[in-house]
Amino acid sequence: MSRHRSELVRELDARGFIHQATDLDGIDALAAASPLVAYVGFDCTADSLHVGNLVSIMVLRWVQRTGHRPIALIGTGTTKVGDPSGKDETRQLLDDAMLAVNRAGVRRSLEGFLQFGDGPGEALLADNADWLDELRYIPFLRDYGRHFTINRMLTFDSVRLRLEREQPLTFLEFNYMVMQAYDFLELARRHECRLQMGGSDQWGNIVNGVELGRRAQGLELFGLTTPLITTSSGAKMGKTAKGAIWLNPDRLPDFDYWQYWRNVDDADVGRFLRLFTDLPLGEIERLERLEGAELNEAKKVLANEATRLCRGEVAAAAAAAAARAVFEPSAGAPGRGGQLPATEIDRQELSQGISMVDLLRRAGLVPSNGEARRLIRGGGARLNERRVENETMTVGLDDLVDGELLLSAGRKRHARVRAV
Repeated sequence: MSRHRSELVRELDARGFIHQATDLDGIDALAAASPLVAYVGFDCTADSLHVGNLVSIMVLRWVQRTGHRPIALIGTGTTKVGDPSGKDETRQLLDDAMLAVNRAGVRRSLEGFLQFGDGPGEALLADNADWLDELRYIPFLRDYGRHFTINRMLTFDSVRLRLEREQPLTFLEFNYMVMQAYDFLELARRHECRLQMGGSDQWGNIVNGVELGRRAQGLELFGLTTPLITTSSGAKMGKTAKGAIWLNPDRLPDFDYWQYWRNVDDADVGRFLRLFTDLPLGEIERLERLEGAELNEAKKVLANEATRLCRGEVAAAAAAAAARAVFEPSAGAPGRGGQLPATEIDRQELSQGISMVDLLRRAGLVPSNGEARRLIRGGGARLNERRVENETMTVGLDDLVDGELLLSAGRKRHARVRAV
């Protein structure tokens, strides 16, 4: 039986969201006593969030589902500076027009997971540019800079690792941790926010905010971080041969998003069901006990639930139906579902012949020509449902079926190539 008093901390603990906390018992007591306000920050470096952001988003979702108020803080202000955490080089600085585009895209990423509004239990969307853009430099340094020591800042991983690798760390970036700490103080003042959450790489920044609240205004604030999520193979969550798994449909089709979850490693199914779905823990325990072919049903549940949260019921159902058409046709061979990822190839180029190796790479089924050759040599490559026997094979117009090619890498990954 859980020792935690609050539903929020019980759920976060049971589902694997808790890595570090400044005072977990204090957070638990606060959440058990009354509704609390908690936030996570998202810098707008792209016009969509991705699967790597999902743990933080799901933490906010559980804040809301257990009766508390989440704040999603969009970092238009801090994006102008750039977070050095986990980076070997300075981020590219974006102009105001691009920041506005990215800010709107980040909001779209969040809207499937959180209910925004003005009520006490509804999520608040805030933007730190509202206060950071108005700061006066000398008063800010005088009032808040004195609470930070360079000695301690140099010990944080985001700074130490950059210096150890002899990579430049600009004074602009060095200000980032001070600004993030100030964000927490401002949210505490404006919205009575008591808890900041984020990934494990944000621990130093979060502790700075907790301490700034205490030193500058005598506030008792709390911090909590989530673990870095990797797959069972050790790969970083959300990275594929095609790149990042984006949350917004204009960056990644619904079918591709569904397929990402359907194709997770067997060893990851239970853990990902806990982290990335709302399913009751008892149901998850039942699903992760499945073995062999039955485990594929658990993967489909994961794909359906994860896609439903991100893209909605209609998109999840359509992606699942398309997958059945592609992977489970009555004849037992892969079909040509309309939502299967498609790569366009110029018909003139195809008339001159394209190597099968190059085609597999361009379709996103392998990350490199070398991987394509290994796939063919291992018997895992198929063209229009027929095994590719020779890695020197050339594909031309005569191979088109209804204007398309169907490529397969193993039994699970397929892609269309359309001649245009």
